[in-house]
Amino acid sequence: MRATVVVPTFNEIDNIERLLREVRKAAPDARVLVVDDGSPDGTAAKADELGAELGGIEVLRRTEKNGLGDAYRAGLRQAIDDGAEICVQMDADLSHDPAVLPALIANVEHGADLAIGSRYVPGGRTVNWPRRRRWLSRWGNRYAAGVLGLAINDATAGYRAYSSAALLRMDFESVQAEGYGFQVEMTYRLVSVGGKVVEFPISFQDRTEGVSKMSGSIISEAFLLVAQLWFNDFRGRRRRRAEGG
Repeated sequence: MRATVVVPTFNEIDNIERLLREVRKAAPDARVLVVDDGSPDGTAAKADELGAELGGIEVLRRTEKNGLGDAYRAGLRQAIDDGAEICVQMDADLSHDPAVLPALIANVEHGADLAIGSRYVPGGRTVNWPRRRRWLSRWGNRYAAGVLGLAINDATAGYRAYSSAALLRMDFESVQAEGYGFQVEMTYRLVSVGGKVVEFPISFQDRTEGVSKMSGSIISEAFLLVAQLWFNDFRGRRRRRAEGG
């Protein structure tokens, strides 16, 4: 199946070369789409240079930084339009090990609608994370799973592979969230349309180069989003009961 790895970037000049070389080595048949939000540090130009050398790498240049969700919506749309049957989401900061790509892609090839590179299943772990961030991530996932009824351990994970058919079925382009809330809403949408989810253990390595995009507003958005999704679902159930009555 044709797979495209979608990698959003903003000022990742310190990581982009190593990332693209390792992705090409791990998944030589996959295409890579770098979605660059106008990085002033030359990330897009470096990705173009590596594409000419390694092949199978394209750059979608955007003029503004409009958030992770917006970058992924644009990248996934282009990947599908270009014929991808599997779309992989992957961070540019080397926190996601490219060696895991074949396993994520294979899970979708064998029937999963979504394969999540999970930190919180047996065999998964986080490396070099501050205690506070580990606590926020773990309890944020438990909160999302408990409120939304998701039988998923790592709904906020950013390393994942979707079948393109499932993305279209869940109407991914109407997902509103940005930041890490985007991953939660995408997971919720996929489960809501009956998609099959598989979690594959990964070792998540915190970035060593560049600046983290994590912020208090991103965390707040994710927590508020979960409450909003629950409320919308609750209101929908009440309306359906009333109509049925």
